[in-house]
Amino acid sequence: MITAGDFRKGVTFEYENSVYTIVDFQHVKPGKGAAFVRTKMKNVIDGKVLEKTWNPTEKVQEAQIVTKNMTYSYNDGELYYFMDQDYELIPLNYDQVEDALKYIKENDPVVVKFFKGAAFSVECENFVVLRVVKADPSVKGNTATNATKEVELETGATLQVPMFVNEGELIRVDTRTGEYMERVKG
Repeated sequence: MITAGDFRKGVTFEYENSVYTIVDFQHVKPGKGAAFVRTKMKNVIDGKVLEKTWNPTEKVQEAQIVTKNMTYSYNDGELYYFMDQDYELIPLNYDQVEDALKYIKENDPVVVKFFKGAAFSVECENFVVLRVVKADPSVKGNTATNATKEVELETGATLQVPMFVNEGELIRVDTRTGEYMERVKG
C-alpha cells in the first residue's frame, strides 16, 4: 500500500478497478484546514486523465508493473509487433504505442510495460538519432538568429529545428520533450 502523501510523478497504483500513474501532483498545506494532495493522474490502459484531490493519509494499492526490453519489429497496417529476447512476437494496437511511434524505426530497442500480463505502454529511449527527410532549404543569413523551421523525420514525425538543419542530415531528438538537441555526424 502507498499513501497519497507519498505520491510523486511516475508512481503507478490501482484505483477504482483501474491502473493510474501520477502525471502531476501538488502537496498543499493551507493556512486553515487540513493538508491535501492535488493530483493529475492518467489511466495507463485507456489514456484518460483524471484530476483528484486526496487526503494525505488515504491509501491505495501500488500496482505491480513489469517492464521488458524489446525490439520494434514491424507494422502490418493494424498492429505493431515487438519481439522479446526469446524471439516471441507481441502485437500491440496503435493506442498502446502512439507516443513512441514518432521516434522508433524497425529494429529499435524499446521498453514495454505490462500489468497483470497485458501490455499497456511502449517507451523508446530518451534520445534517438533520426534522419530529416523533408526540410525547406536554409537561406544565407537566415541562420544567425534563433529562427526555426518545421522538418519531417524518417518516422513521419514533425518537429521544429534551427534554420541550418537540412534534408538528409541526422539529428538527435529528446523523446521526452520532442525537442531538437543537435546535428549528428553520419
